[in-house]
Amino acid sequence: MEKRSFAEGEWLYEIGPKNNFFSLNLKEVWRYRDLLFLFVKRDIVTVYKQTILGPLWYFIQPLFTAITFTIIFNNVAGIETGEVPSFLFNLAGIVVWNYFTACLNETSDTFKKNAAIFGKVYFPRVILPMSIVITNLVKLGIQLLIFIVFYVYYVTQGMEATAGWLLVFYPLLVVVMGLLGLGLGMIISSMVTKYRDLTFLVSFGVQLLMYVSAVMYPMALVKEKLPQLGWLIEYNPLAYVVETSRYLLLGEGSVSAWGLTYTVVVSVVVFFLGLVVFNRTEKSFIDTV
Repeated sequence: MEKRSFAEGEWLYEIGPKNNFFSLNLKEVWRYRDLLFLFVKRDIVTVYKQTILGPLWYFIQPLFTAITFTIIFNNVAGIETGEVPSFLFNLAGIVVWNYFTACLNETSDTFKKNAAIFGKVYFPRVILPMSIVITNLVKLGIQLLIFIVFYVYYVTQGMEATAGWLLVFYPLLVVVMGLLGLGLGMIISSMVTKYRDLTFLVSFGVQLLMYVSAVMYPMALVKEKLPQLGWLIEYNPLAYVVETSRYLLLGEGSVSAWGLTYTVVVSVVVFFLGLVVFNRTEKSFIDTV
């Protein structure tokens, strides 16, 4: 969007296509910050507005998932979680995984879901996927509160308190997870404008991806039991985020400097690739969506 003076014409702004595919245009996003927070408020309020339990689903989903994982993978399959209670081990992984999947799933439907808005009024299109990432931070905060409640409970029951000063790095993991989910979501959203069945593939693929992301087991277990499939974990950046988050919250597992560096690089590259594809698609998507 180019700013013009009244002396040069009868308009203040001229809207035109971006010349730079890498443009995030934070200055313009800041100008539309009120709209950004309006979308965030809309997403938070309307998702559970006409439901019986409402925001309680924020609590129910991670709790029931953690209970299911504990019964199936720990009690039945016998996966050990060290000195940490199995339920707490699973909950720590589920919380950060839920944030990634929410960012990916909701962002991947941006163009198709908001085609009516995009076709009527101008605003920086990247605001919508950004609002999704911010909205999911609220959900993440609620689910972390659930984790804290159970953590305190287990400490009172005799579990050793392992959380320390390293927790200050936890927000960095959230940022990395958000960048990766946002980047992949923008790529998929751009492809969905032409190939609608990708929406079903994403839902199915995310479920499979969870099983190779060390959400319900330690990374070391796969390397020990199935060394021939260890590469699936070693080259999955999500596994390092989940494993590191458990280490910061519970002191269980390990932190790989190489793995974290690899994860950050992949997340940044995917984000900028998603931005390029998103900026390119927004010029003509209205003709195909």
